[in-house]
Amino acid sequence: MDIGSLFIILALLVLVGIFISRPLLERKDAKITSEEIKVEHDHSALLAERDRILDALEELDFDYAIGKIPEEDYPAQRNLLIQRGAYILQELDKYEGESEQEQAETRLESAITARRMAVRQGSQTHTTNAVHSSADTAGTVQSGADDEIEALIAARRRKRSDKSAGFCPQCGNAVTQSDRFCSKCGTTLA
Repeated sequence: MDIGSLFIILALLVLVGIFISRPLLERKDAKITSEEIKVEHDHSALLAERDRILDALEELDFDYAIGKIPEEDYPAQRNLLIQRGAYILQELDKYEGESEQEQAETRLESAITARRMAVRQGSQTHTTNAVHSSADTAGTVQSGADDEIEALIAARRRKRSDKSAGFCPQCGNAVTQSDRFCSKCGTTLA
């Protein structure tokens, strides 16, 4: 080996060493504090809990509709889930940092929308006189937290129904409209 090839090998080793050590040097500059990690973890845990409660409410409503849950147990279970959901939403509001005015306006708008929908559904399903339907509507009055959760449930149901595209012809796994391949078996979807 001549001296020229030794210098080329040495230069390559230096370049490779710099290339390998670059991520280690950059990582020191972008330190994330443990407090930021804890806040992010708490926020994601609250989001997961919110989704779990929405799923549980949806499942409870479905089970009640098909008769799996007794009529006397349903209101108590639903109220517990709604109270827990309201608490989770309050905690999420703290993380999201909305101002009190914006938060109040948003809740008011969602409550008004939910009431209008409930009144429309009540007037469409009931064919009795106006006094009876107004008594039914007054019986469905719920607190602001209940209306907010109901609006979230309705939005989640719409989101799920819009994205569902059926099942994989090969394995039967549920697929969405945006899927090109089955996530379970890898079959190409048309």
